[in-house]
Amino acid sequence: MDAKDHPGRRALLGGIGSLPLVHATRAQAAKDVILAMISPLSGPWAREGELQRGGAEMAVDDINKAGGIKSLGGAAVRLLQYDAGDSADKAKDAAQRLVAQHPDVSGGFGAWLSTFTLAVTEVTERAGIPWFTQSYSDLITGRGFHYVFQSSPTAVDQAEKALPSILALAEHSTGRRPRKIGIIADNTASSVSFLRPIRDHVLRDLELTAVVDEVFTPPLSDATTLIQHVRSARPDFLLALPSNVGDDKMILDKMAEFGLGGGKLPVIGNGGHWATPELMHNAGKEVVQGIMIITAAGAGRGLEDIERRYMTRTGEPWMLQEPVMAYGHIMLLAEAVERAGSADPAKVAAQIRAFDLRDGPAKLFPGNHVKYDAAGRRVDAELMIVQWQNGRIVTTYPPEMQVAPAIWPKA
Repeated sequence: MDAKDHPGRRALLGGIGSLPLVHATRAQAAKDVILAMISPLSGPWAREGELQRGGAEMAVDDINKAGGIKSLGGAAVRLLQYDAGDSADKAKDAAQRLVAQHPDVSGGFGAWLSTFTLAVTEVTERAGIPWFTQSYSDLITGRGFHYVFQSSPTAVDQAEKALPSILALAEHSTGRRPRKIGIIADNTASSVSFLRPIRDHVLRDLELTAVVDEVFTPPLSDATTLIQHVRSARPDFLLALPSNVGDDKMILDKMAEFGLGGGKLPVIGNGGHWATPELMHNAGKEVVQGIMIITAAGAGRGLEDIERRYMTRTGEPWMLQEPVMAYGHIMLLAEAVERAGSADPAKVAAQIRAFDLRDGPAKLFPGNHVKYDAAGRRVDAELMIVQWQNGRIVTTYPPEMQVAPAIWPKA
């Protein structure tokens, strides 16, 4: 049976952006389906965890208001939330507490930062819990695990796809192809994965020279030395790979202090933290103008309705990769439970492995295709590029989701 014809799917989802919001009567005997989220809700990455929580809670409400899991008699979905904190050890401890306290959990997602996800999935894999992640590191699905499903393009895939697109944009906009790149990155797992192919072959393939290549341990206490090196080396653009808003702001503040802000030096970031509204509020509208951000998902053309509902619900000015993917992962877990007719995690995981979806929740992911290969990586996973334009985040890539064309900042 084709995915779009599956009766459970039609009953559960209806269609992205138009989920039925009418309460249905639950069968009295239906037992709640337990899904879990492990995300940083405290520490330097707490903002990203809060955004994930907003998307996940909205998905749970949408599912329950649409009648719950039909194949389980209208069972409601219940979301467990565990704080990954500010270290891999705390994230691993959260996963261990989840497994010990809730042996009936059917699946989950998290833990945002790749370093945390690597620790969490060691625990969930041993417990046989299907686990979705938006984290980027190739190591996550490079360990031969069977219960981990990575929905983002891996960091290596992003690195190999993003820079050619960015160089083409620069050449089209200015008539000149950049030749010198500056790199500032933290040493978290995602950044390490992203930079490995860049240093190994991408720079050589694109005839780019790294005139700055600096690595730091987050959180930053002072960005002065980093930006002094950038100012002295005079790259054509800066690839900035911190992993939290505080470090983003510190780098941007120091760039502004040294006369490099406001588009004087084009900045390419990676990850949804670069697109949070408080970055603009703290750093300034002029400072963030033109920053391009490589990300795994986000709202764009085709997702206007779901973004509008999210904005009304949360007060956020737009919908970033964190809430979009959290929403999508809860929907995918519910879809797998629906198809399995069971909350048993092994049966849920089997349904996820069998996914070949091109509508419903698949529309939340760039590429509009949800299918996972033997390693647990999403087939046809596209990257997304968004940009700060006039105080807002707009989607510029892929073309089918584009809201506005990208602009290469000019000094």
